Amino acid sequence: MGFAVQIVKGIFELVRDDLALVEREIAAQNGEAIAPVSEIASYLQEGGGKRLRPALLLLAAGASGYRGPGAIRLGAVVEMIHSATLVHDDVIDGAETRRGRPSTNTRWGNHMSVLAGDWLYMQSFELALRERNFAILDILIDLTQSMVEGELLQLTLLGQIDLSESEAMELAYRKTACLFSGCARLGAVLGRQPKHVEEALGEYGRNAGLAFQLVDDLLDFTASPEKLGKPVLSDLKEGKVTLPLIFALENGSTQRATGADEGANRNGRADAFEARRLIAKVLEERDFVTVRPEQIARLVEESGARARAEALARQYVSRAKSCLEILPDNDYRRALLAVPDFILEREN
Repeated sequence: MGFAVQIVKGIFELVRDDLALVEREIAAQNGEAIAPVSEIASYLQEGGGKRLRPALLLLAAGASGYRGPGAIRLGAVVEMIHSATLVHDDVIDGAETRRGRPSTNTRWGNHMSVLAGDWLYMQSFELALRERNFAILDILIDLTQSMVEGELLQLTLLGQIDLSESEAMELAYRKTACLFSGCARLGAVLGRQPKHVEEALGEYGRNAGLAFQLVDDLLDFTASPEKLGKPVLSDLKEGKVTLPLIFALENGSTQRATGADEGANRNGRADAFEARRLIAKVLEERDFVTVRPEQIARLVEESGARARAEALARQYVSRAKSCLEILPDNDYRRALLAVPDFILEREN
């Protein structure tokens, strides 16, 4: 925990004043809404969050040689888009809590929450239009479309146990990593960087975002509800089979059955069958009635799925860092290098 706190301080200290201006801009935009929407938008802003996406944009802009009002505005834009996706996700998932507080749909109902999310999307684009830059709009339209497609894709896959690793990573990109990638690319555009630098920063954001989603999936099994800000193992209850579960289904408990003899292989097949039975039961019941949460958490641990997912997250972190070799060495580049480490170390 101490190491994670040190990383956070190093990253956010560099853009602390600009993040305060981003918060002020978001509050100003919320103040322009009619009363019900303004109340919901302000509630979301007060809920906090890491503000990692606007920080990423500000750092990428600084590394690209730009500091100015455009980065503040676009920092507010990406945070508002992120908030809109959270509101819509909570409605779709029927979530009751978000960041340790009642979700907007719990407090205001589904109809009001959906409309508030729509307003956040539209207001964020109205704010982005003030930059009068088609390249910025192209990035924002592309990432927003990808995120909506990701939500639609997830709905079609909900409750399905036979997801592949490639399908899970496609979902991770669309739902999470595309926004990280867009934030980094927007910073490069503000700094008028050539296309190859923009693409390198976009790839950096993509890899960092995939690592973020992998850690998020793991925290659903390993974190406490207090730190996570929502019930643990909520993804499976909602019908989502994430990568740790995919790995568990592939592995069974084959760490005990590595092919040494036929009896070991039979044990491995039996364990894989039992893993499938347990996960299928939770998906069927959409709750932990017959199966206990600790059974699923133990399955992820004992099958080696947690270790395998952690190793994959570290691979994405390494790839993200290598993308920054194209940038000159300065404080902003060093902070960008620290972001993936923070992602690996975070506890919520």
